Amino acid sequence: MIDLNKLRAPGWQRIVAELNAPAPDDRVFLMRLLAVVAQASAAKQAVLWAVPPADADDAQAAAAPRALLVWPNANPEQPPGPPEEGQIDFEIDARIVARGGAVHNRIEVQGLETDQLLYDGQNKGYLVGAPLGGSGAETVGGSRQVISLLLDGRSKQALQTTLAIIELLCGYVQGHAARQALKRTRAASAALDLATGLIAAINTSPNFKGATLQLCNDLSRTLGAERVAIGWTKGIGHKGEGDAVRVVAISDTENLDRRMTLVQSLEKAMDECLDQDQPVMFPPPPERSDASGQEGDLLLAQAITHSHRELVASDAKAKVVSIPLRVDEDTRGVLTVEITGDGTIEPGQVELLQSACDLIAPVLRLRRSDDRNVAFRAYDDSLKAAGWLVGAKHTVWKLAGVAVVAVVLFVLLFRAEYRVSAPVTIEPVQKRYVSAPFDGIVASVEEGIEEGTVVEAGQVLAHLDSTEIELQRLDAVARRAEAETQIEKALAERDTAAFKQAEQRVVQAQAEVDLYQTLIEKAAITAPISGSIITGDLSDRVGSSVALGDGLFEIAPLDTMIVIARVEDRDISLVQAGMTGDVATKARPGDRFAMTVTRIVPLATPEEGKNAFEVRAELADPPAWMRPGMEGLAKFDTGERTLADIGTRRIRDTLRFWLWW
Repeated sequence: MIDLNKLRAPGWQRIVAELNAPAPDDRVFLMRLLAVVAQASAAKQAVLWAVPPADADDAQAAAAPRALLVWPNANPEQPPGPPEEGQIDFEIDARIVARGGAVHNRIEVQGLETDQLLYDGQNKGYLVGAPLGGSGAETVGGSRQVISLLLDGRSKQALQTTLAIIELLCGYVQGHAARQALKRTRAASAALDLATGLIAAINTSPNFKGATLQLCNDLSRTLGAERVAIGWTKGIGHKGEGDAVRVVAISDTENLDRRMTLVQSLEKAMDECLDQDQPVMFPPPPERSDASGQEGDLLLAQAITHSHRELVASDAKAKVVSIPLRVDEDTRGVLTVEITGDGTIEPGQVELLQSACDLIAPVLRLRRSDDRNVAFRAYDDSLKAAGWLVGAKHTVWKLAGVAVVAVVLFVLLFRAEYRVSAPVTIEPVQKRYVSAPFDGIVASVEEGIEEGTVVEAGQVLAHLDSTEIELQRLDAVARRAEAETQIEKALAERDTAAFKQAEQRVVQAQAEVDLYQTLIEKAAITAPISGSIITGDLSDRVGSSVALGDGLFEIAPLDTMIVIARVEDRDISLVQAGMTGDVATKARPGDRFAMTVTRIVPLATPEEGKNAFEVRAELADPPAWMRPGMEGLAKFDTGERTLADIGTRRIRDTLRFWLWW
């Protein structure tokens, strides 16, 4: 028993020193505190309880404190932990006093042989419940920590002294909490200082490679490490989209060769860290901190370290740790630190490095992005913007899915004009052929008469040689005169038979004269209609002979044109007279001209192995540059249909034809 009046006693000073000594974590401190309180109060047994709040949703959980630690430890060779069943003496009463201490926030005392509290009568022992940390002290999850102590029987004054000692020692929890808060603040400050210095150094580098090399060199000097390496993911998206790591920089190494065994081993270790998405340390620390001060870490202890073990297999004293470089929720790279010789690295330093890397990684990502070309940067920015709509994970697949759904709905619901296409030829509405009226020779061609010349109806175009015809006409005129003389002679002789014969010869001769006169008049070739000469250039045929019916000129007015389309038989049922559409020529494919169907020729003709119907349509306003014989493409407006119907019509018709029986 410790006397409070002798604060300078060696035992008390030892207790104070032990409770004020830095503890690696809360669990180690609570183990110390439990042992000190039990020993200072001469308790037979001490148990640390976690008491759920009284207003917990689960009524049974609210009434059942959970035992965390027990002193003395039943198996000293095993690390302290939750007690086994039956290990706690007076367990039900211990739970009751633990609950009472947590609810009333004060020390609760219960005698072991009576229901009366505190000191009424003699008692063989007491159960004491002492809450830790004073008013409002809680653990994670809202549970209150309470120590229950099993004391032997003692006098009233001794019990009061014991309770005072217990209350005083439990107050050291506040001091430990303050030290832990200060430790976290210092760690955060150290991480911030380290990250600030490193960021300032890498910002002086012109590119990503220089920045990573500068970072490796600075960290190597700061940590006293043998080697520091940085790897970056090959992919540009989230983890899982091309997330293999490639080493981009190694301290004090200017040029990297990925065929080197060292580089390949580093990449394997970095991939191991990336796959686990947590720091990896080899040799791993223990799972829990012990009372000797060695730090423990459960995550580091349970991490897979096969590749890290292979990386330092050649040096028994080597230590290696890999830290993921995180940007938001993505792991974009890995930092690997190797320490050889007597150097050490503790879990606390790993936490410091992780905090610093969390601040440095966004800067490295920005430098990496700046080194890429504009197309990739625009792609990343687009994905980031799209992430606000569909989420940051699997953005590309989500956008693709949304696009597919939108396209399907658009194809099924949107209606558009279904247009049947057909090749066309431009022809004039009216066309006249000028042929040779008789066998003859081209005597002359009027000046300016050539293809493309605009002529008027009746205008002389050319002349045929009529000399022979004129001679034949003169011969006929002479025979007519001779016959007329014979008529006069027959009248004088009153020869009726001779008169009739002579009269017939006159009629015959006159007919020949009229015929030859007509041929002489037709020797002057004239235009039958007003229009342009489409074909016919006789300038190089002057003096050559022509036969009756030979084509000399083709004339047509060009102010009105028609379209002759060749529509396939599978589409002809959709085309009707009076239907409208558009036509474009090969001469000017960008210009569209309205047309109206006037007539459909009912007889199909084979064309290139397919049956086609001739459809005639009238152009509303043909341009001056349009010429007969021009080819193009016509599209007939057959009515509105959905895009799905338009796209699958011919497929459906073909399947119906194939499946018909």
